[in-house]
Amino acid sequence: MTSAIRAEASAPRIGGGAARTVRHVVALSRRNLLQLWAEPLRLVDATVMPMVLSLIFLYLFGGAIGKGQGDYALYLMPGMMVEAIAFASRATGIGLNLDFATGIMDRFHAMPITRSAVLGGRITADVVRMAVALAVMFAFALLVGFRVRTGPVEVLAAVLLLLAFGSALCWVSAYVGLLVRSPQAVGSVGFLWMIPLQFGSSMFVSPVTMPGWLQAFAAINPVTSVCDAARGLLTGGPVAQPVLLSLAWIVGLTAVFAPLAVRRYTRRS
Repeated sequence: MTSAIRAEASAPRIGGGAARTVRHVVALSRRNLLQLWAEPLRLVDATVMPMVLSLIFLYLFGGAIGKGQGDYALYLMPGMMVEAIAFASRATGIGLNLDFATGIMDRFHAMPITRSAVLGGRITADVVRMAVALAVMFAFALLVGFRVRTGPVEVLAAVLLLLAFGSALCWVSAYVGLLVRSPQAVGSVGFLWMIPLQFGSSMFVSPVTMPGWLQAFAAINPVTSVCDAARGLLTGGPVAQPVLLSLAWIVGLTAVFAPLAVRRYTRRS
């Protein structure tokens, strides 16, 4: 990766600033994916934890909280796919923080790499990581009784929506990772801010069973929109409103936290 960027730096530059940034993003993404290939245990938090939670809710609490919702696996598993995406997004902030702590960022600063490419390379690699986690969760969902009741177009739309939401969460995680000083603190903060979004949503149970004030929060919660959209696309039901709300949240989160993350990265550099 570094040799490719250095070779490009010594070669004559002929315009193409955007194309140059894309090449750097690809090179840095490859570096991050090679790290994942060398240490596949980094996928544990995005795969094992959602599966464990799925088993707990299906077989320990499912008899109680699943009443009145038909086949609880059909309701729960799309939400657990969103959970897997949320868990995977934490790696962005932790990875960026570790790169600063280990001095890798000092090497990047000494090289002709655009600032946005470092963040873009990290997030691109993490979205690929999310796609792997999502595939694992989908296979696990089939094992525990989940069945797709729509067509391949709807399934593809659900996957793309989940990955788009995951990329937006990565920008939030990147900002948190650049704001907090230690990798351990990044993991703790990243876990804490996700708790109200996950449990105050339709991820595990329908919001109609919640108190009125919590229903109001769940109605505007982006996790609710994405869970409902994924359910509709995978098992049938209304999708227009939750998909539009999900897209609005994806655009809004990215528009707010991408500039904040780039600015914070520039200041910390």
